[in-house]
Amino acid sequence: MTVASLLTDCPPLGLETLKIDDFQLHASSMRHYGLGPHRGRLNIQGGLYEDDMYDGGWCAGRSDPLQWFEVDARRLMKFTGVVTQGRSSLWLSDWVSSYKVLLSNDSHSWVTLKNGSRDLIFSANREKEIPVLNLFPKPVVARYIRINPRSWYASGGICMRVEIMGCPMPGDQSVNEVTTTDNLDFRHHSYKEMRQLMKVVNEMCPKITRIYNIGKSYNGQKLYAIEISDNPGEHELGEPEFRYTAGSHGNEVLGRELLLLLMQFMCQEYLSGNTRIRRLVDETRIHLLPSINPDGYEKASEAGSELSGWSLGRWSQDGLDIHHNFPDLNSVLWEAEARRWVPRKFHNHHVPIPDWYRSTNATVAVETRALVSWMEKIPFVLGGNLQGGELVVTFPFDRTRSVTALREATPTADDHVFRWLAFSYASTHRLMTDGNRRVCHTDDFTKEDGTINGALWHTAAGSMNDFSYLHTNCFELSMYVGCDKFPHETELPEEWENNRESLLVFMEQVHRGIKGVVRDVQGKGIANAIISVEGINHDIRTASDGDYWRLLNPGEYRVTVRAEGFSVSSKVCAVGYDIGASSCDFVLGRSNLSRIREIMQKFNKQPISMRQRLRQRRLLDT
Repeated sequence: MTVASLLTDCPPLGLETLKIDDFQLHASSMRHYGLGPHRGRLNIQGGLYEDDMYDGGWCAGRSDPLQWFEVDARRLMKFTGVVTQGRSSLWLSDWVSSYKVLLSNDSHSWVTLKNGSRDLIFSANREKEIPVLNLFPKPVVARYIRINPRSWYASGGICMRVEIMGCPMPGDQSVNEVTTTDNLDFRHHSYKEMRQLMKVVNEMCPKITRIYNIGKSYNGQKLYAIEISDNPGEHELGEPEFRYTAGSHGNEVLGRELLLLLMQFMCQEYLSGNTRIRRLVDETRIHLLPSINPDGYEKASEAGSELSGWSLGRWSQDGLDIHHNFPDLNSVLWEAEARRWVPRKFHNHHVPIPDWYRSTNATVAVETRALVSWMEKIPFVLGGNLQGGELVVTFPFDRTRSVTALREATPTADDHVFRWLAFSYASTHRLMTDGNRRVCHTDDFTKEDGTINGALWHTAAGSMNDFSYLHTNCFELSMYVGCDKFPHETELPEEWENNRESLLVFMEQVHRGIKGVVRDVQGKGIANAIISVEGINHDIRTASDGDYWRLLNPGEYRVTVRAEGFSVSSKVCAVGYDIGASSCDFVLGRSNLSRIREIMQKFNKQPISMRQRLRQRRLLDT
């Protein structure tokens, strides 16, 4: 039996997921407020600059055997074990190496767990990050539980991050517990189980689903995606393409499971005649890629939901952060802008990938290369990548313009659109904009309506979001869908309820703005035509059939279309407040220069330059 399977006997109380609130946590003493008992939660992260508010754990005010950390479950529980970590800190090392466990029903009379006639002393941590689980010899029923440190790192102090394992007594259900009526498969899925579940969905809804893969992981596991559309397998003229991805960090498991739940939900609701889902499926080509980094997931999964820590399985098998492994096109564009090459010598969109990045010896994960190829192949309009460990939606840019700034607001030309897209997810999430909830770690994102510009949070070059915006037509955002990266599977129904409406609302935003087809006078679609919106310094291009989609907020816009060999065309297009993109089609005639070239080519002659023409005229005049 694996450690992970032992954890399923009784789930965590919820220190990490914030089910246990700050008033349920107590301690004998604390070093200062930022190291109080409310910070003693498993996997909580300290800030870059440690201060009096948000440090990485509970630390006792004194280092002696009389210190304790206490959890009040507020009801009788069957306690089965304790998980501990040391303090999260970039600069200091503190952890507890052994402890006793005491229990009580009234917080006055305490009983110590025994090993025969002696107090039971549990071995704890040997360093500060790897979680250590200690299971009790047998379950113990009580309301309160205390951890009494007995020894600690000699060069540090008494500091802990904790999770308690326990089951409620039979018939006792918390009044605050969130339940769901959706009949879905709420459990964690291995790679094999994930493939099987996708196959089951495909068999249930064969007319609207298709399974395909975009490539393979470092270890050779296929990166499976499922397409949900009324005509799977083909791009329909005028129908936008949408994508959700998850699991670029293999240990951020919640997003993976949410996408598996989403595909089940959409199939079931489509079959039951849900008009909202039917409209979404009939009018959108949806792609769900639940596991970008299956190799990393396997590492985290082997340890289990409470023991994978903060980073086990985060990176690809060859040690790369897939989400930030894309080419840094920000610096390419910003250098061109500094040289005043934009727009005459350099486009403000579809920034080319540097040659070095495509070389075989470049430090690029095979998973990233597969994503790049996928993003270039399909004309995506909107995308969201599901992350974990926070409750916030981030939008581009993710890298600061100033190379010395660690965090600085760095908006795109479409900042107002991105802010709306981010808010559409955050505002419909059950917790993201709730001003009464406590912060996950160090940042209170509710002050910004649950959203933030990526670079203002922390700068990171080569993100998937920035690459998508600068290299393709697709607007990409990151949804951090829960404080706990790898929640226990008993938490999945509640996490689904937290995110279900947000997942649907965000998909519907792909139909916001304008759409159309750019054709020539014979009615043939013009590929690669440039769509410019006055006042927004970022263009997009038409797909291979000449269709396009431009995400915009409500208002009137002057739209200009350019294509090589054709005359320029402009018109005013209006965007309403209701969901549903406004049609804005264009018909382009051949330009005079293009006609001249065609005629000259037809008669096997080359156009004569203006200088040659003037010289010939002077000779004739003389």
